[in-house]
Amino acid sequence: MSTDIASGSAPSPRPSQVFFDRHELDQILRVYGRMVAAGEWRDYAIGGGRDAAVFAIFRRTSEAPAYRIEKRPELARKQGAFAVIGTGDVVLRRGQELAQALKVFDSRKFKVIE
Repeated sequence: MSTDIASGSAPSPRPSQVFFDRHELDQILRVYGRMVAAGEWRDYAIGGGRDAAVFAIFRRTSEAPAYRIEKRPELARKQGAFAVIGTGDVVLRRGQELAQALKVFDSRKFKVIE
């Protein structure tokens, strides 16, 4: 059994499930709420698994997701742990921080609703 030299304890095992933490969910739900208010999005789904956590965004309930926000910790050092993926599995933006990846939604033009 190997030990961590810095702490003298065994290395922590890989978590059994990846999920968004409270701060990350807050950031995602702020963007989601803004887009719902603009009439762009209607529904969402959240899932966690061994390799990734996914927040899927739907324009209509019966459709495939328009966007997926993914958290993949194993890619944190290479490409960034967070990604926004569009339809057709096109990666729209990656980032080391969630706020970086969510900036893809800031560039969208919105109509003023009266």
